Amino acid sequence: MQKLSIHDRVIAPSLLAADFSKIGAEVLRAVHAGADWMHLDVMDGHFVDNISFGPAVVETVNKASDIFLDVHLMISRPDHYLQRFIDAGSDLITVHVEAPHDVSETLGRIRSAGLQAGLALNPATPLDEVLPYLDQIDLLLCMTVVPGFGGQAFMPEVLEKISAAAAIREERQLSFHIEVDGGIDAITASRCYAAGANVMVAGSSTFRAPDMAEAIATIRRG
Repeated sequence: MQKLSIHDRVIAPSLLAADFSKIGAEVLRAVHAGADWMHLDVMDGHFVDNISFGPAVVETVNKASDIFLDVHLMISRPDHYLQRFIDAGSDLITVHVEAPHDVSETLGRIRSAGLQAGLALNPATPLDEVLPYLDQIDLLLCMTVVPGFGGQAFMPEVLEKISAAAAIREERQLSFHIEVDGGIDAITASRCYAAGANVMVAGSSTFRAPDMAEAIATIRRG
């Protein structure tokens, strides 16, 4: 399984912004454009006010390419549905600290399956909520928009949370990635890199760019 350093800049285009009439081709387009990971936003209409897709689409993307699958479960009871996403071919599964489940147990199950484990928090959730779990994760996802819909504006107030997470990571000598998701383009990516994030989820600014390869390269440079 791919294991990148927290010092690597990782670009993860969000499938949510792709053309769903040709998912396989869209995944390959992102791969050829230089994407490191593919970010898959799973939404259930309960935890967030939108519905996207489930394990079948994750499996379809897995069959289309061997790109690293960064699966973000914005769902209630991620523990109940977890095995389905493991079986679908996920490489990293991120669950929300706000969702109803035993967070520590869910993270343990993800890692026991041989996958990388991520933990996400919404913009309004204080960083304190994830502190007990930082030694159990491979990635911390700081949402930079209110989750549920693509195309929202970046929330700069989250930068302080990212910086605090990076400081705690260094203090505790941990090695989890810090990922940001929402309103990411070359300008906001630069601010996130400076704050300590290294994984950029970008939807509209990659899949809907005139030149996807140039867009990814520009975001990577920050």
